[in-house]
Amino acid sequence: MNQKLLLKALLFTFLMGSFHTANAQLFKKKKKATTESKAKKPKKGGIKPYSEVITKDAKTDEGLFNLHQVDGKHFYEIPDSLFNREMLMVTRISKTATGIGFGGGKINTQVLRWEKKPKKVLLRVVSYGNVAADSLPIHEAVLNSNFEPVLFAFDIKARNKKDSLNPATIIEVDPLFTKDVNALGMPSFYRTRYKVSRLDGDRSYIENIKSYPLNIEARHVKTYAAKSPPSNQSLGSISIEINNSMILLPKEPMKRRYFDERVGWFARGQVDYGLDAQKSKRVTYLDRWRLEVKDEDIEKFKAGELVEPKKQIVYYVDRATPKKWLPYIKQGIEDWQVAFEAAGFKNAIIAKEPPTAEEDPEWSPEDVRYSVVRYLASPIPNANGPHVSDPRSGEILESDINWYHNVMSLLRNWFFVQTAAINPDARTVDFKDEIMGRLIRFVSAHEVGHTLGLPHNMGSSAAYPVDSLRSKSFTQKHSTAPSIMDYARFNYVAQPGDEGVALMPNIGIYDKHSINWGYRPILDVSAEDEKPILNQWILAHADDPMYRFGHQQVGDIHDPSSQTEDLGDDAIKASMYGIENLKRIIPNLKEWTTEAGENYDDLETMYGQVVNQFRRYMGHVSNNIGGVYEYYKTADQEGAVYTHVPKTHQKNCLLFLHEQLFETPEWLLDKEIFNKVQYSGSVERIRAMQERTLNTVLHLGKMARMIENETLNGNDAYKLADMMRDLRQGIWSETRSGKKIDTYRRNLQKAHIDRLHYLMTAENQKKLSDFGGYRKSTVVNTSQSDIRSVARAELNNLKRDIRTGISRTSETMSRYHLQDALERIDLILDPK
Repeated sequence: MNQKLLLKALLFTFLMGSFHTANAQLFKKKKKATTESKAKKPKKGGIKPYSEVITKDAKTDEGLFNLHQVDGKHFYEIPDSLFNREMLMVTRISKTATGIGFGGGKINTQVLRWEKKPKKVLLRVVSYGNVAADSLPIHEAVLNSNFEPVLFAFDIKARNKKDSLNPATIIEVDPLFTKDVNALGMPSFYRTRYKVSRLDGDRSYIENIKSYPLNIEARHVKTYAAKSPPSNQSLGSISIEINNSMILLPKEPMKRRYFDERVGWFARGQVDYGLDAQKSKRVTYLDRWRLEVKDEDIEKFKAGELVEPKKQIVYYVDRATPKKWLPYIKQGIEDWQVAFEAAGFKNAIIAKEPPTAEEDPEWSPEDVRYSVVRYLASPIPNANGPHVSDPRSGEILESDINWYHNVMSLLRNWFFVQTAAINPDARTVDFKDEIMGRLIRFVSAHEVGHTLGLPHNMGSSAAYPVDSLRSKSFTQKHSTAPSIMDYARFNYVAQPGDEGVALMPNIGIYDKHSINWGYRPILDVSAEDEKPILNQWILAHADDPMYRFGHQQVGDIHDPSSQTEDLGDDAIKASMYGIENLKRIIPNLKEWTTEAGENYDDLETMYGQVVNQFRRYMGHVSNNIGGVYEYYKTADQEGAVYTHVPKTHQKNCLLFLHEQLFETPEWLLDKEIFNKVQYSGSVERIRAMQERTLNTVLHLGKMARMIENETLNGNDAYKLADMMRDLRQGIWSETRSGKKIDTYRRNLQKAHIDRLHYLMTAENQKKLSDFGGYRKSTVVNTSQSDIRSVARAELNNLKRDIRTGISRTSETMSRYHLQDALERIDLILDPK
């Protein structure tokens, strides 16, 4: 190669080397710049700058958490100071599909805790079922066996560090309410009943979320695919609106007050493993408002002077309430002031009207700081008083009474059928405003009692002798029951001429006692050390029936002295007075319920109310047969807790049923009413009532208790065999007399055979869930008890009686009936 070519080759190599070096340096710079750019830009789905998540277009609602809406999404801005604070989530169905029921009822309540991780926020469920003080060694074991499950996990979208003292964390909350989170959605029993298969996300959405200083309210619509929806079956789905209330619980729980079954109270409990006991011990404590004495009033309170509490119980009456009913609802709320005065407080509970939208546009009944009587435009004939309480202490945080417009029709019906015989004001279907107002006040006071922590006291009305309810002086002083929390509606005992008697209950002596027992502060004493003091308050009135609490019962009524809708201490006497008044109403029913130009709908309704009231009397009496009284006592009191209803009274109750119902109640069969309101139904109506009462008497639980009573008390008991004989001889009396058997009696006699057939084949009756003490079921091993033996004997005895009856009966239909009855019995005793 010559020198020129060599020089050119060297020059080219140098230039190319410089070019590659420059390119390499340029590539390195680009790569470095790209890496730096990637480092600054967050990964997809990662934590972003606050301004990129909560943009300038965000709509913000300030409250417990600041709530932001951006492009249809909802973001919670959770202050870091609120992480690990306990909150109560209350889930209610606010609007339902037709057929499911009415909204407003709680379907789930749980304590939640928000917990922050490096990239996640966890929503955990906190259990207070098992506890132990954190100072005890067993505390760690309790924690390990109560690991808090994660209800939902959220990605952290951004952080707000503008406020260095209280930074916040931002999450998108939509999935919590749009996905199928069981704890916040349709309860499992509805899912099973309506064969729900899945959530339809396309038809589920958030209606709105609102933030308040102490709570957040979320309303969302859930649509579920269902094979058996209760309505609109062609859609194959169910839509419901659910409301989730998340409430911040107090930092310092209120001091508890421990429950005692001798004073009725809504309560909650937990197993405390920290107690000095040789077994797991459950402690139960009251649901009650935090009523405390102001520091400056402590000496006045100790001296017995009435003082105002630090914080009053305030109820606002819904703006939607008709103005004419407003004073009566407010008065029903403030009627409880006299009970709180017994507990040492004045003006402890007050009623207010909410500010107008102009006065305070931010005021809302959804705000947990306000308890509201909500007036609902609904055909539901009811009112109810639920409350929300802190599971750690029982402190009631708020309560909303649901007042349904149609409760007035319920009041009208009760007041008419129970008092019209003696009360001219009730002899119409449209009451004067002052009469309806007084009834509204009564219901208002009753529902407020529930929100104060008081359950129904169905044993209250049995404290009064029946004839005392006919006395003006007695009823004006004591009303119709010692407690407004009983279902002692209106005075059906009073007879014409009993002038000036009280017709309805007021806040009574028991109500004052219970409020004093539950709310009077016991200063400078621990909850545990309060127990002997509270016990002495009960023992001071232990033998006075006016201070007795009787639990509400469902299903098989074992204690006949604690029934719903009854009055007085003797069901037979009270019911006889009630029937005499119904007999006075029937001939006047058309006049009192109709007017020219109107149809007979009200006549039909009120006749139905008369029938229902008569049915109640039959129930009050029949539940004494096989009954056991329950009077709560502790070991320092004398006497039994459970005692059987006396033999003579049980026999008289069965005789009453024969005379008033099983013998056809001709007074109830008014053809002048029937030909105005029905084309058929009178025979079926009586048949159904007779069968229902007969089946109540021949309930497995009642029969088993009669067997046990005889086993324990011998001839002092009303024996099952004797009762069955008395029942048979009354129902089939025509077989001995040869009298014609009318249609109603023939139906009753067939029902008797059907019930004996059931007893021959009935399955064992197992112990049922007690519904928090509301149901006490009697276990019956039917195949091994004497029930089947007695039923078989009765069928054979009945065969003998029927053969005798056939020979004495000449009336064609009666003879056909008896021959058929004989064939039926043969098939039961010998199915082959």
